[in-house]
Amino acid sequence: MDSHANKIDRFFLTMVGILTILGFFIFLSASLGLLAQSNVSFGTIAAKQALSLVLGIIAFYVFSRIDNSWLRKSALFIFMGSIAVNLLLFIPALSIYHGGASRWLSLGPVSLQPSELLKIAFIIYLAAWIYFAKDKIKTFKYGLLPYIVMMTILGILLLIQSDTDTLLIIGGTGIVMLFIAGVPLKHITIALLLMAAIVVGVVSMRPYALKRVQTFFNKSSDTQGAGYQINQSLIAIGSGQLSGRGFGQSIQKFGYLPQPTDDSIFAVAAEEFGFIGGVGLIIMYILFASSIFRISTRSVDSFGAFVAIGVGILVITESFMNMAAMLGIIPLSGVPLLFVSHGGTALIITLAATGIVANISKHRKQQ
Repeated sequence: MDSHANKIDRFFLTMVGILTILGFFIFLSASLGLLAQSNVSFGTIAAKQALSLVLGIIAFYVFSRIDNSWLRKSALFIFMGSIAVNLLLFIPALSIYHGGASRWLSLGPVSLQPSELLKIAFIIYLAAWIYFAKDKIKTFKYGLLPYIVMMTILGILLLIQSDTDTLLIIGGTGIVMLFIAGVPLKHITIALLLMAAIVVGVVSMRPYALKRVQTFFNKSSDTQGAGYQINQSLIAIGSGQLSGRGFGQSIQKFGYLPQPTDDSIFAVAAEEFGFIGGVGLIIMYILFASSIFRISTRSVDSFGAFVAIGVGILVITESFMNMAAMLGIIPLSGVPLLFVSHGGTALIITLAATGIVANISKHRKQQ
């Protein structure tokens, strides 16, 4: 069937708008908790997030107008470019060491987290490869082997950065994309076992990762040390009860919750909006993902379909990992709550990725 140009899918655009606006206001409320820290300015961090939001909206607009055939043809260069940017972390003058890892680049007045670029670059390249390979993707040579090569390269880059969470998110997203593309189950199983081996290796070799797992299984063992964040998070979520304390009324964000604008931001939201608000936020992400998956089924080619699928899986996986960690369902991770958490690079890249999906939605099959 032929395609025809349309406007951006309205439901998808509505969900992006709701999550972006809602996320910004939740962030502003969480930022008030920084007033309890004398070395952090609420105004400065709010202004930075506002600037990131503006840049993200511009990125959404720009990428919603870029021809997807250009992205497909440039996929290898985009992927290699993202790797090159990550290699800049090995230049001491540019790398920022924080929290036991070097994951940020200092570029004058701004900082950049290169691993965020890898996520969308990987999705674009894998989608382009699936488009190129077609039915051959079911073979080891064109399916599992290229995936293993890509993950080996990314694994080296990300494990040196101590960014295991991003590696797992990218790897998991790739496995789902390959499964939907028709890669045999035995090859998917091998990929899953390799990912599991990486997790076991990281946990056994890195004390901080082992501590996270131990704390997950025994949250009350060290409430003032390793278990402090998860215990304070559960207190915040429990304090919200059914309908919450009200917008801006969180108590835990004032000196109790570590990183109220980052990892712990869902706990702040749950305290202020309660069980109803927390569930409502989860539903927003589900509706957002469902709108993307609907777009993928209407795409005029497999490249657009798999880019959309990849972006949908990435956003829902990363966001649910953040919320699940704050609820104590999985061990604590360092992944942000997309659209909400502090992190200019993540917000800009997320909106750029949704811009690509918006363009895919404009060129859909005739019904």
